[in-house]
Amino acid sequence: MAELYLVRHGQASFGAENYDELSSSGRMQSRWLGEYFAQANLTFDRIVTGTMRRHAQTADALLTAMGGQPAQIVQDADLNEYDFRALFSALGESDAAPGLAAESSMKHFYKGLKQVLHLWSEDRLPGRVPETWAQFQARVERARLAIARMGGKRVLVVSSGGPIAVIAQQVLQAPAAAAIALNMQIRNSSVSQYVFNENAMSLVSFNALPHLERAERRELVTYG
Repeated sequence: MAELYLVRHGQASFGAENYDELSSSGRMQSRWLGEYFAQANLTFDRIVTGTMRRHAQTADALLTAMGGQPAQIVQDADLNEYDFRALFSALGESDAAPGLAAESSMKHFYKGLKQVLHLWSEDRLPGRVPETWAQFQARVERARLAIARMGGKRVLVVSSGGPIAVIAQQVLQAPAAAAIALNMQIRNSSVSQYVFNENAMSLVSFNALPHLERAERRELVTYG
């Protein structure tokens, strides 16, 4: 069986005009994860990322800290995050969940995000969305199956919280609500580990932060 290390990007720029950019904390998280991989003597013969800037920045910082990697980086847009701003926009002026679009508070944002994701998964958003929940599930499955087919003994994938949660949900054959619950818990630069072959994938560990376990690094445990 091959090994898959599935990494969520480092902290992005929440509240900024361009969210798709690592913060200084996000760069540090990514660098520390690379140092952890190097200390554990881990190398990767396949590397895959989504096409978002925060994915590329995370992979670059991580791999630089590892001393560079000979494996070519492959990008797959199926590993990109859903468009949360479009989901909030599709809610419109609905009274179902007032104030969901407000991004001034991380706490309020995540409360609203959880609510809008449930509406999305149940096809109950009143406005138009760029992709349905079923389409999101389908593209994440495509990415997961492509990873399984590509071979290699140890594969590194950098993606976002939504796809990472859906991969776990699909592997565990859990309902949509499980993906949403997991999505709310996935931490920046966390690592989920799987073993796989062309026919099967099994979860080994989920949402781990071995590189942030030191007491002085715990303040860099983030979710956005």
